[in-house]
Amino acid sequence: MSPRRARRKESTRPIAFPSSTDRVETWPDGEWKVRMLNGASSDKGYRCPGCDQEIRPGQPHIVSWPHWNGGDQERRHWHTACWRKRLDRGPGRSRY
Repeated sequence: MSPRRARRKESTRPIAFPSSTDRVETWPDGEWKVRMLNGASSDKGYRCPGCDQEIRPGQPHIVSWPHWNGGDQERRHWHTACWRKRLDRGPGRSRY
């Protein structure tokens, strides 16, 4: 008889994100306005520029854009982990 495998219990508690307030983050590649979304109000999917994977509707994620006049036209939706690790990508990948 083989031992039973431990299974992770599905969490029914949503990830707690603060309300959608904008903040300015300073990174080596400039200043960015960042908005954390809990995904509850999103009804369409987005493509993360960091990993080129889909951000499913309802999934918590980050929206960022350059902090300059007209920068809101460059707004992108990112997975939270992809946004934090974007500067670690190699030279062959775009950073934004």
